[in-house]
Amino acid sequence: MRWLLPEYFEDILPEEAARIERLRRLLLDLFAGRGYELVMPPMLEYVESLLTGTGHDLDLRTFKLVDQLSGRMMGVRADITPQVARIDAHLLNRKGVTRLCYCGSVLHARPAGLAATREPLQIGAEIYGHAGIESDLEIQRLLAAALAAADVRGARIDVGHVAVFRAVVRAARVGAEREAELFEALQKKDLPALRALTRPIRPRLRDALLLLPELFTVQLFATLPDTTSEVDSIRWLAEQTPRYRALFERLAKRSGLLIAAGTAVLTATYFWDPLPAFAVGLGLALIVALVIGWPTLRLKGHYLAMATLAIGLIVYEIADYLVDSAHEHLSGSLLRDGQAGRGKQLPAPGARRGQV
Repeated sequence: MRWLLPEYFEDILPEEAARIERLRRLLLDLFAGRGYELVMPPMLEYVESLLTGTGHDLDLRTFKLVDQLSGRMMGVRADITPQVARIDAHLLNRKGVTRLCYCGSVLHARPAGLAATREPLQIGAEIYGHAGIESDLEIQRLLAAALAAADVRGARIDVGHVAVFRAVVRAARVGAEREAELFEALQKKDLPALRALTRPIRPRLRDALLLLPELFTVQLFATLPDTTSEVDSIRWLAEQTPRYRALFERLAKRSGLLIAAGTAVLTATYFWDPLPAFAVGLGLALIVALVIGWPTLRLKGHYLAMATLAIGLIVYEIADYLVDSAHEHLSGSLLRDGQAGRGKQLPAPGARRGQV
């Protein structure tokens, strides 16, 4: 039948297309609000440009064809990230920090999994020009905000460091080809392939590599060579998880938004301890309830109903704004402080280029 599509390709029908477009606009607006500029790389590039600095896995996933104008080999992008890096390095070439975002279709010669499409829509954001871990923290928080905006529930962000893997394979003295195979197996969490590839490696280093796909602690690698700074970086990132934000959200669900708002402002802005801040927030909520509720209860009928709805909406918007502002203030303070000199200070979005 002529109308059948190739395997792992599909048509997007109106309802699903509208949902994808709404989500695309939502995330790009979120990125733009955080200071990330949109770029649109081409779908096709010459292979030597498209695959420069990438691994063997991306080469296998790239569709290749001959350009009829020049006779040179071209590739259909399988990942937009290297293209954005090329734009930053060779076209923009700015001094200081550059924040870029992108969204577009990519094409895979092989599907990533049984349920995957060969034409996924890729969206992302990148920071260039900053070597400190503060930029990793900013991207991590941007990812968490994007997942929340997309209403993705129960998500878990795994934080790792490729230098830990490199330090282990360097100590094991494996060749470049075997290193690439090990890295691909780790990315896929393919334990049988990993066991087969690590058979010739010394037991201690082999055990370390076998633990990497399922490791959720950094204690083991603190004793391995050349991993001290990477382990410290991972530990610091783990310590910067938005614990205060989780506290604010729990308070908002269980105790009312006004209490959460008062606690958020005092904790994040004035660095109070959570317990005293909660007590003051509770008192503030009671005072506001008395001031607003006493005259409101003197109304009757439809007027009482309309006043109740209006006051509820106004209080909700104000309290929600205070919680979000407190969270942003806390995040900005952590980024500015840089945890006592970790890397260079990361300038805020919109800062003049060159000021780092």
